[in-house]
Amino acid sequence: MKTYSMKQGEIAKDWLVVDATDVPLGRLATQVATFLRGKHKPSFTPHLDMGDNVIVLNAAKVKLTGQKLEQKVYLRHTGYMGGQRETPVKKLMATKPEEVIFRAVKGMLPKTKLGSKLLTNLRVYAGNEHPHGPQQPKAVDLGV
Repeated sequence: MKTYSMKQGEIAKDWLVVDATDVPLGRLATQVATFLRGKHKPSFTPHLDMGDNVIVLNAAKVKLTGQKLEQKVYLRHTGYMGGQRETPVKKLMATKPEEVIFRAVKGMLPKTKLGSKLLTNLRVYAGNEHPHGPQQPKAVDLGV
């Protein structure tokens, strides 16, 4: 028996809505990364963009367990000597809570061109409203 491989034209993409209210950040990120990658579908093909478009709502209400709100920091480097910059999660949650979820999901996707393409299917909003009503997204319960 031959193994069947999906073609790009045969892929059916859905729109999913995930509510992040009181869901731990890591559990939310793993579920969203799975939906973006398409691993929840029986026709999963690793080298294709099989995943769905995911809308994450209420990013400001995501739950950070333990001491992460006070202790976790994101690092970046400007490229110059002594150019390491730190951004505490507490400050990021106050100004741009969407960025926290975006970074968590990005870290769970492949570090390739495909991973970058999959990340374009993610939309994160701090509040409960989104402009994607015409796409008729389906609500997903994470069961957490």
